Parts: sequence; structure tokens; C-alpha cells
Amino acid sequence: MNSKKIPHFISKATRISTVLGLAATSMLIHHTEAATAIVDLGTSGNFAILAGSKISDAGGASSIIDGDVGLYPTTGLAIGIIQAQVTGGTIYYAETSDALLNQAQNDLTTAYNDAAGRPFTTDFGVVDNQLGGKTLLPGVYRFGGAATANLIGELTLDANGEENPVWIFQATSTLITASDASVTLIGATSCDVFWQVSSSATIGTGTSFVGNIMADQSIALQTNATLNGSALARIAAVTMDHNTITHADCDDDGDVGTPVPETGSSLVLLGSTLSALLIVSRTSKRKRAEL
Repeated sequence: MNSKKIPHFISKATRISTVLGLAATSMLIHHTEAATAIVDLGTSGNFAILAGSKISDAGGASSIIDGDVGLYPTTGLAIGIIQAQVTGGTIYYAETSDALLNQAQNDLTTAYNDAAGRPFTTDFGVVDNQLGGKTLLPGVYRFGGAATANLIGELTLDANGEENPVWIFQATSTLITASDASVTLIGATSCDVFWQVSSSATIGTGTSFVGNIMADQSIALQTNATLNGSALARIAAVTMDHNTITHADCDDDGDVGTPVPETGSSLVLLGSTLSALLIVSRTSKRKRAEL
């Protein structure tokens, strides 16, 4: 046999090894690049409501569930709700909890800046109703002001099977929802959704909204709007009118924390690839010995 000629089965085995190796590498890179890191709210993540200048409630009938309420640096005289309206949480006042509230506001600013600085995957631009009627996979989305509202109708956020889905919305101006708008989650929780609002947010009458709203200025929940998440205003007020805010304990949520690559399927593929390479290597050695 011509020793310079490469046997066909060895050449074929080499090609198979290369293809399988590249496939495994490509899959691992895909999972690494696809993950969007969670926005760490720090101690501000304990609050269903955190405001800078005022907290008001028209009619005094709003409910805050499983989250704290805090106002800083303005004193507690500007808090227009009472402890009986807060279930599973505490109202903190600047007069008695200065250090705690100062830290929470500092952590909110850090989280706000983090979210604002993320490179976006999609820019919806400055048009009316950028979000209504859409189904969005995890990622970073940017949008500008709207003539009427940024969200009319329903927005669906679909995790698409990701174990640690994260959505970050960057509003370069205001965030406004129309009356009776809604945000629906598939395979995710409110802990996975962050709204960074460069000015103020208005959640329209009857809207069912989801996520952690981080507004530079104010947040207004209009009549009968509900929020599954948190209303966190850096500088100005959080105003309510017969609303329910349900805060999630994200520290106990399996989806929370800096997401790591989805290694499950990747490692299975890598293991299968290594096994295949080992079989090919052994087969090649055996054939060479027979020659």
C-alpha cells in the first residue's frame, strides 16, 4: 500500500471530527452570547414603592402586597398611605430609617444607570405604540416618545424556553400605556423585567402592567391600574389611584441572579461530541494497526 496515500476512512473520520467539534463550539458560543445579565436592584429590590419627593394615593384605597414602601430624601409627611394598606411589608420614613433609604436610593441609581447603559438589541424608534401587539423574546429593547402611548393593547414577553430570561426596556423619554393595556409573561416572572424610563412613567387606567419600573422622575398609576413588580422613582413622586402593586420576592426566585449560559443542552451536545470523537479516534487507530 502507498504509505503516502491517506486511507479514505481516516479522511472521512477527520472530517466528521471537525464538523462535530465546530458544532459543539458554535452551540456553546451561542448560549454564552445569548444571555442577558439581570439588573441588580440591590436593596431597592426590597421595595414595591420607592420615591424621592412624594407618595400619594387618591381615595386611600390602593394595596401594596409583599413589598416595602419608602420615601427619600423627603420626610414621611409626604407619604399618603398608611401601614394598613401594606401587606407583607413595611413603610420606611426618612426620619427613622435615613441610612436604609439612602442606600436603597443609591442602589436604585446604580441599577438605573446599568440598565440605561446596556447595548440594545432592537430600537423601535420614535413612533406611536412601539410595543402593542408584539411578542418579544428576552433582550434589550429601546424606544422613544410616542404621540399617544408606547403601549396600546397587549405586549407578550415570551421566555422561549430560556432558563434565565431577562428583558430590559430603555425608554429614552416617557413610558405611557393606554387604558386597559397589558403585559403578559410566558415562562417568566416580574423579576425578569426592567423598565428604565429617562423621564416619567404613566400606567394608564385599567392597565395590567408587569416589571420593575425605574423612572428618573415620577411614576403615575392611574385609576384601577395594577402592577406586578415595583414602582421605583429616583427623584420625584409615585402617585396612585385605587391600584394594586404586587411585589415579588426575587431573592427566592430561581430565575434571579446573574444569568449564566444555558449549559444544559450545550453540555449534552459537547458530551455526545466528545464520545463520538473518542469512537472515531479508536476506530482510526484500529484500522491503522490492521494496515
